Amino acid sequence: MFENLSERLERSFKILKGEGKITEINVAETLKDVRRALLDADVNYKVAKQFTDTVKQKALGQNVLTAVRPSQLMVKIVHDELALLMGGETAELNLPGRIGAPSIILMAGLNGSGKTTFSGKLAKLLKDKQFKKPLLAACDTFRPAAMEQLRVLGEQIDVPVYMEPGATDPVQVALHAINEAQQRANDVVIVDTAGRLAIDEELMQQISDIKDAIHPHEILFVVDAMTGQDAVNTAKEFNDRLDYTGVVLTKLDGDTRGGAALSIRTVVDKPIKFVGTGEKMEAVSPFHPSRMADRILGMGDIVSLVERAQEQYDEKEARRLERRIQKNQFDFNDFYAQIQQIKKMGNLKDLAAMIPGVGKALKDVNIDDNAFKSIEAIILSMTPKERQNPGLLNATRRMRIAKGSGTNIQEVNRLIKQFDQTRKMMKMVTGKKLPGMMKGMPDMPGMPKMPKL
Repeated sequence: MFENLSERLERSFKILKGEGKITEINVAETLKDVRRALLDADVNYKVAKQFTDTVKQKALGQNVLTAVRPSQLMVKIVHDELALLMGGETAELNLPGRIGAPSIILMAGLNGSGKTTFSGKLAKLLKDKQFKKPLLAACDTFRPAAMEQLRVLGEQIDVPVYMEPGATDPVQVALHAINEAQQRANDVVIVDTAGRLAIDEELMQQISDIKDAIHPHEILFVVDAMTGQDAVNTAKEFNDRLDYTGVVLTKLDGDTRGGAALSIRTVVDKPIKFVGTGEKMEAVSPFHPSRMADRILGMGDIVSLVERAQEQYDEKEARRLERRIQKNQFDFNDFYAQIQQIKKMGNLKDLAAMIPGVGKALKDVNIDDNAFKSIEAIILSMTPKERQNPGLLNATRRMRIAKGSGTNIQEVNRLIKQFDQTRKMMKMVTGKKLPGMMKGMPDMPGMPKMPKL
């Protein structure tokens, strides 16, 4: 995400490199290029102009310290203004509900925006990370497939779904769902509503009626980030009618421009609360303006990376693993478990881009989310005894494993060699409390060679 904008901004700041001080001339030249970069990223023209005017005003009022170069100061000012442009502070969900009186979240958006899928993702996030008891309400009475989709998602994430097949009145379905939540002691109800291919009066009236009937604590407008300025225009239309409380940007992983994320907050004056960054149910996260500004400017996002790692961190399992490593008992079962932990953290390229400097280096590198498949196939083709005792893997066994996993003997040999190296490395770092971080992983079969930074 934001790859094109990041590259253009980096080129813009190079204008100030080598300059001894900030002047009106070099600032104007730099910001002219910044404005072009924003417009190319599909940022609203008025927003881009207002942004560069503010940056110029602040830059010309700054004295450059001896230890700080003009280009560094400009990056700092642009970073702070980008964060403000996207809302400044992280906006939390308003969930005052309790057992017997659940919090109600109303979802709104057009067809194809990812509204139903996000409803499931949000339910999973609330259940797993905030220990809520959500109920999904299938109130899209126009599209039976949407009800079925929500039912399947509910089964997948183990969250109950209320639906009335054949119903024609979404208002009544929503009210019945809330009553069901009270009966079942659910403390959050997520109401998925119908979308349309374009904004129309029928859609707006229907969702307005639902809003008036259920009095939601949150109204989240879900918009496809890849639609660019159309997303901003749609957001304004919905806000004029619904006065929603927050925006959700989906498919942000597929948009290298990212103009919607930079424009929408200013145009509708409503915070972006969540972003979707992939197809998996875990691929959703709260929106942090400052962290997103870091990523746009190529600074990475170490805080989010650490948070994702902590979510998968099991202290009891880590202690058990540490003892096994110290006793040289780390085997392929442990190795396989560590791979599963890494996979749960999310899209591999997205994770790598959170490390400062790595995002740019990986721009043209294809990291397949299925990169671990051949490794897993090799490990699962071993017998339980072989996984527990890697020393048993002689030439005959390796040939059998290669055939069973659909790989070749070279890949099997390479994996076993990497496993031995990883085991040695992990034994060295056990005292540093680094469970689950296997630096040898990127060069394994199926994984691309990482570029030198």
